Amino acid sequence: MTKNVISLLALVCFVGVALPGATRQVQAQGPPAPYPTAAPLDQYLIPDKSSEIELARSAAPASISDQAEVLVFTKDGYVTAAKGGNGFVCLVERSWAKSTDDPEFWSPKIRAPHCLNAPAAKTYLPIVLRKTTLVLAGKSKTEIAQTLKAAWESKELPTLEPNAICYMMSKQQYLSDNDVHWHPHMMWYVPGDSTKSWEANQPGVPVIAGNVPEDRMTIFMVVVDHWSDGTQFTH
Repeated sequence: MTKNVISLLALVCFVGVALPGATRQVQAQGPPAPYPTAAPLDQYLIPDKSSEIELARSAAPASISDQAEVLVFTKDGYVTAAKGGNGFVCLVERSWAKSTDDPEFWSPKIRAPHCLNAPAAKTYLPIVLRKTTLVLAGKSKTEIAQTLKAAWESKELPTLEPNAICYMMSKQQYLSDNDVHWHPHMMWYVPGDSTKSWEANQPGVPVIAGNVPEDRMTIFMVVVDHWSDGTQFTH
């Protein structure tokens, strides 16, 4: 795996992919976590609901997001702010959608617009909603990880369905302090450790992949050359 691929994975995979000897090693050798505890709840909120709806829809081209259901985050969790008709669900994920060992797990800066197709909305979104419930209940990172593990083992959380995908093409996304907007991209959610199945992370292969053990999935990412509004990506 090239050094460039490793750095991209460390920056982009919003949920915190696991790369043996790569991202975890960087975290272990780096400075103390900048966000050791949860911030006050209001720092994670977007006061204007219409602004959050617009941000959520910016995850995908208007041809998809205009007809999608939209969720917004409130002090009581995610609620439906706009009904959809095409099976897609758009929302702005907060930092706790990352893995609990990610140093930015509690960052109130994170705003990650996602637009999920129907299989992802049915089988990936419940993970995010469960984490959100635990965060609002005041659980620690350790408690969240333990609860998720138990939920997987008891089959309370669904196995990812085939063809579960996500658009992350928002020009306004804030994914990491290190590289705020990163790249517009698409993601595929696959159950278990399937990193090798696409021959991802190989020289010349345009697919980035990483295993996310805590969420029992592999995420495959493909970078695209334009944002959801059609403007060209320039780094």
